[in-house]
Amino acid sequence: MIPDTSATDRSVAAPKRRLPWTWLAAGAGLLALLLVGWGWAGAGQSVSAERLRFATVERGLLVRDAQVNGRVVAAVSPTLYAPAASTVTLKTRAGAAVKQGEVLATLESPELRAERDRELATLRGLEADVARQRILAQKARLLAARTADEARLALQTAQRDAQRTERACAVQAIPKADCLRYADAVEAAQVRARHSDADAGLESQNDGLELKSREEALARQRAVVADVERRVAQLELRSPVAGVVGSIAVADRAVVPANAPLMTVVDLSQLEVELEVPESYADDLGLGMRVEVRVGARTIGGELTAIAPEVLERVVLARVRLDAQPEDLRQNQRISARVLIDEKPDVLMLARGPFFEQGGGRVAYVMDGGDAVRRPITTGAASVGAVEIVDGLAEGDRVVIAGTDLFDDAERVQVNE
Repeated sequence: MIPDTSATDRSVAAPKRRLPWTWLAAGAGLLALLLVGWGWAGAGQSVSAERLRFATVERGLLVRDAQVNGRVVAAVSPTLYAPAASTVTLKTRAGAAVKQGEVLATLESPELRAERDRELATLRGLEADVARQRILAQKARLLAARTADEARLALQTAQRDAQRTERACAVQAIPKADCLRYADAVEAAQVRARHSDADAGLESQNDGLELKSREEALARQRAVVADVERRVAQLELRSPVAGVVGSIAVADRAVVPANAPLMTVVDLSQLEVELEVPESYADDLGLGMRVEVRVGARTIGGELTAIAPEVLERVVLARVRLDAQPEDLRQNQRISARVLIDEKPDVLMLARGPFFEQGGGRVAYVMDGGDAVRRPITTGAASVGAVEIVDGLAEGDRVVIAGTDLFDDAERVQVNE
């Protein structure tokens, strides 16, 4: 038999149990979460101040304005047209400086010159006709006057004959029938004299009306000839203003129809600015508003003189007359401008930033110690650089105006300076 092992057995102390290292890591993580949770419960979240921009609520003058773009245009830029179908011979080029009255092009129009010759011939014929009518009228008046004079002489003769026979008729020395015949002769002569005078007056009126009709036809023809002469004179295309040739629409020796545009002349001494104002400002625009135009590093004042009555491509065109004419301005040069719409003195205002668009002007984050606190606000007029504060903020409040998109609409955010 094999003996038992009791003689070899010995008691051994049980080893101490140790926590695994994973448990230690989990405990540390839990503690960190508790600390973070405590921080969030106090301030929502934490954002570095370097990622934010701040401004202070102030009281002062708020100028409501609009920042717009535009271009330089000429206040006077006439376009020259062909007075008739013609062949164009250019005497200048685009961009050339020209004086007022200088010939820019000559046009050849045989049809227009032939029309002028026809109208001149018609005019000469009417002039001769009027002269002839004046002679005929004078002759007719003379003839009527002679007839009237002869009638008066016949009346005088009849009256003398009646006077000679009056005594003889009284003593019945001659037959009574002869007496009556002489009396009838006087009455007949009186009738002829009256009618001759009336005929002379009517003849004079008729001749006057006929002559007047011919003279009016002559005047009409003279007006036609003057118009044709004007169009012929326009075959020499002259500059209406002093300036530069802006653009030429035709080639040299080109044949163009009547009223075709040929070229434009730009008067650079009278430049204006055409602004493209967004339609959201259309109702606020008014004639006479002041405008600040920026040309390079300079600012030039101006005044709104015209506003388009329609909206095109979501903009309203407006014209600005400049207070001064800089020499370095060029036609169609792009510029930026500031339209001064309104001024509101002694109002609470805050520098404008992305917070205004992001919150719709109804929310702002105000610094309270080291935290940014979300606060409802009411805004009023807004300009390019500032916003009117109607309610919710007080003078001296420090507000986050940029970077609020990092706050995720939290009620309180810790700002790390």
